[in-house]
Amino acid sequence: MELKGIAALVTGGASGLGRASAERLVEQGARVVIVDLPTSAGAETARAIGPSAKFVAADVTNEEQMQAAVEATAEFGDLRAVVHCAGRGGALRILDKEGNPGSLDHYEGIVRLNLVGSFNVLRLAAARMAKAEAMGEERGVIILTASIAAYEGQIGQIPYASSKAGIVGMTLVAARDLASRGIRVCTIAPGIFDTPLLARLPEPVKASLGASVPNPARLGRPEEFALLAEHIIRNPMLNGETIRLDGALRMAPR
Repeated sequence: MELKGIAALVTGGASGLGRASAERLVEQGARVVIVDLPTSAGAETARAIGPSAKFVAADVTNEEQMQAAVEATAEFGDLRAVVHCAGRGGALRILDKEGNPGSLDHYEGIVRLNLVGSFNVLRLAAARMAKAEAMGEERGVIILTASIAAYEGQIGQIPYASSKAGIVGMTLVAARDLASRGIRVCTIAPGIFDTPLLARLPEPVKASLGASVPNPARLGRPEEFALLAEHIIRNPMLNGETIRLDGALRMAPR
């Protein structure tokens, strides 16, 4: 699918991977609705990107808010592409140092945002896309975001790793389910990227993390995630696939 003139939606678009994706899509001629929390820099980001971007505040786990965000894409035309980047991490051990069980609320909160939020965006965007006329072979493309933690989750990452593994498991099923509608679904599983989530770490720690990547021996750049998202949208044979974007990194247990 060509990007010029299409309407797209990017969640988590106020910063990091989402912002880079929104910027890249606009550079290639798309018009983008940026979705992020009301407390985010979403409005400032949309203004910085220009008139082809619009900010809509929404929580991806909220049906009414996300439905409104999806409907807001109508200003730019039929919704054709989604890059869903919203999510978060959060450390949790199964047992704490005293042997007490880890917080169920903390676990549920991360799974709800990362996994349930992904399904909410997927279903609402797909419903919108399915109503549009086909563009050649397809109607639209939905890109989800997992993590290499889905495969090699580290100690303390159990809610994050299991939520991201759920997204990997969702991908092929969703692609098969939506095939008759002409909607493709793929997932990107990034490794260690230089995003605001890592910004709080001291530079020596970030450098050490980057050096753990086999090649290139550095942190991933958000624009490299955006390049892959662009290619997935453009390449009609990419469907039902989770693509690792990690420089051949395989995470150690801790």
